[in-house]
Amino acid sequence: MTKVPAGVGPRYPQVVVLFGATGDLAHRKLLPGLFYLSSTGFIPGCRIVGVSLDEINADAFRANARKALDEFSTRKVVESDWGTFAQALDYVPLSAGPEALKKAVKKAEDSLEGETRRLHYLSVPPNAALSAVRMLGTADLVSRSRIIMEKPFGTDLASAVSLNQKLHEVFSEEQIFRIDHFLGKEPAQNILAFRFANGLFEPIWNRNFIDHVQIDVPETLSLGTRAGFYEATGAFRDMVVTHLFQILAFTAMEAPTALEPAPISEEKNKVFRSMLPIQPNDVVRGQYTGYRSEPGVSPESETETFIALKCSIDNWRWAGVPFFLRTGKRLAEGQRIISIAFREPPKSMFPPNSGVGAQGPDHLTFDLADASKMSLSFYGKRPGPGMRLDKLSLQFAMRDTGFIGDVLEAYERLILDAMRGDHTLFNTAEGIERLWEVSTPLLEALPPVRSYAPGSWGPNAIHQLIAPRAWRLPFERVWRDPNLLGS
Repeated sequence: MTKVPAGVGPRYPQVVVLFGATGDLAHRKLLPGLFYLSSTGFIPGCRIVGVSLDEINADAFRANARKALDEFSTRKVVESDWGTFAQALDYVPLSAGPEALKKAVKKAEDSLEGETRRLHYLSVPPNAALSAVRMLGTADLVSRSRIIMEKPFGTDLASAVSLNQKLHEVFSEEQIFRIDHFLGKEPAQNILAFRFANGLFEPIWNRNFIDHVQIDVPETLSLGTRAGFYEATGAFRDMVVTHLFQILAFTAMEAPTALEPAPISEEKNKVFRSMLPIQPNDVVRGQYTGYRSEPGVSPESETETFIALKCSIDNWRWAGVPFFLRTGKRLAEGQRIISIAFREPPKSMFPPNSGVGAQGPDHLTFDLADASKMSLSFYGKRPGPGMRLDKLSLQFAMRDTGFIGDVLEAYERLILDAMRGDHTLFNTAEGIERLWEVSTPLLEALPPVRSYAPGSWGPNAIHQLIAPRAWRLPFERVWRDPNLLGS
């Protein structure tokens, strides 16, 4: 069993009220995650009250949870651990109302020793979030509690402001945790360690040495059963505001005064305040061929399944350095990278046929997959006579360290942080509202969607957007397989 370091988990036993307990996210991520956190001792005591529209009882919910573990748990399920976890599960159908929920939570709290805390997780569609919040208020379950909200956090500035006002009628801002699973990934936090713990890179992390930055999250997946949700949302609202802009903030922020939630949130919000409004002519919207034939999609839909954009941060560190963001469905590869392109030397002493400059600038690349990797590319001399240069790279993979088994999955880390009251990896009301504000010029004058073939890298216009530079993906050189090194 994993040895849990002291102070990593919450101080008090937790009662988790899980809205959407029979839904897809709960099945794939939340129930397996809560099982792992409970069975390995991260949480000093845990009870889970499931809530959803399904008219089932607690035994059926336990069977549902076991099925979720068998299908989606990435670790072996020990039967004795499952027996303990199953006893911690209860269920209240939504139709039973606030009083039944209050009673179930009290029963759960009474079964735990000492003082307890509550964590409400709203794994529900956006249009159901506020009714769940009101139900918690009516059930008198606000005190000693924190609440996790799933995206999107509004669809424009007006809706975001309205949503935050209504949330604050029931919960204070300190109690609200707006979740972004991208920031829960180990590599996202590794950016902070890499930048601020090393004297090598922070001095060159600015406009004098960096030419541009790319944050690229292509997906091969189609929409599946989410087409109805996606039609009202699109790639920009679904991915850019809630995910890619947050990664941008970690990449661009100044050093916080301490590695604590408030200073980190403040530095992220400073980045957002420095962002220039997104202009429609700096954006390419795309839609994959065949999207309009998907169930639940209008045959005349103008919803984008792909978006690429250029944005700028108008502050001392980043003035003049463009940030290029790209994401979309049904693309050629599934990747999650941040690529920092360094400025090329102002004058080359090498002869024209040496190869210098032929493969673009030097790059520092972060792979945001769960098992993080980093690569630094540079020119080096090819062995032999003459002066021929090739692009080489230094690469690091988390698997090299022997710590890969200690990696928490994103939702596990974020649930644990919310239980501890740590806002470091969560979005704030101020930050979200500012991002919708800078997005307003784009949302008020959306450029037309351009079609692209499934399995491609998006519409051809993406190359004009980034010119005279080039997209890093697809990679010219693949990541080295650390399992083959030395073989």
